[in-house]
Amino acid sequence: MERDRMQLAMVGLGRMGADMVRRLLRSGHQCTVYDLNREAVENLAAEGAIGSESLEDLVAMLPSPRVVWVMVPAGAVGALIERLAGLLDAEDILIDGGNTHFRDDPGRAAHLARNRIRYVDVGISGGVWGLERGYCQMIGGEEHTVRHLEPLFRALAPPRDGVEPTPGRNPGGGTAPEGFLHCGPAGAGHFVKMIHNGIEYALMAAYAEGFQILRSAGGREGPNSVDPGSDGGGSGERFDYELDVAEIAELWRRGSVISSWLLDLTAQALSRDPDLTGFSGKVADSGEGRWTIRAAIDEGVPAHVLSAALFARFSSRGEGEFANKVLSAMRQAFGGHLEKP
Repeated sequence: MERDRMQLAMVGLGRMGADMVRRLLRSGHQCTVYDLNREAVENLAAEGAIGSESLEDLVAMLPSPRVVWVMVPAGAVGALIERLAGLLDAEDILIDGGNTHFRDDPGRAAHLARNRIRYVDVGISGGVWGLERGYCQMIGGEEHTVRHLEPLFRALAPPRDGVEPTPGRNPGGGTAPEGFLHCGPAGAGHFVKMIHNGIEYALMAAYAEGFQILRSAGGREGPNSVDPGSDGGGSGERFDYELDVAEIAELWRRGSVISSWLLDLTAQALSRDPDLTGFSGKVADSGEGRWTIRAAIDEGVPAHVLSAALFARFSSRGEGEFANKVLSAMRQAFGGHLEKP
């Protein structure tokens, strides 16, 4: 509907910001864009967005009350918001859609509120597939501001008929079936997204370990790490299953209780390259997993699986290498155990 079409600015046109603009344009919203990368601005201008030369230029192009959506790395958010705060007017809205630490949001909201600038934090899941599939949005901020922005959230969200509502759910129970949810005051959106990413770490680790066990079953002895001559507590059983992990991934996508979009993506990767030769196996972590564990500690909540998944990423980068050398040194010292070549 015409009255639901909005005009907004998007600052940050990286992997997600640019595609979010494209999705908003498809729904009839008008987008003014800015990025330090001029090519990114020009590309979107060619697709119907309005390019700007600077933040000052961007803000001047918008009608009041302005809506400015920021999609930049967490480390750059603070300085950018400070600059925008000096350009915006009362009743303008500033949205932070990056992976900001939730503890930063209440202070920023209070700081902006002194000039009557409204602040909303939005945790976004969807990655590089969001343009096609839509984005799941977890939102923090004042209720009336969030409600005002609902046309934007609906445009970015996945199609409502893509997933059936949970059976027995109250039909008027909120906007979650639409792909976005007002989770609470400032910081709530980023907090929920942080936990989402902690869970994501654990799900990914479970799939990875399972496929490693499948792949290692081809003619290898079970207790590979046990020294010759020691019982090691293992059975010594050999696993002579030459398993096709790509086919197993494809199988599990159909009717299995562990089917998921992550499994779909795994199946695609294994289909292209069953040995995953294009990857080093050094897995980065972008911060949310660490923040999730700190929140669990603060709340006194056991998070065994999420913690293990985070530490597994550290190990993948060789950050446990010295600890392993210490273990070898101790084994040699107290038992004369030499490392196997």
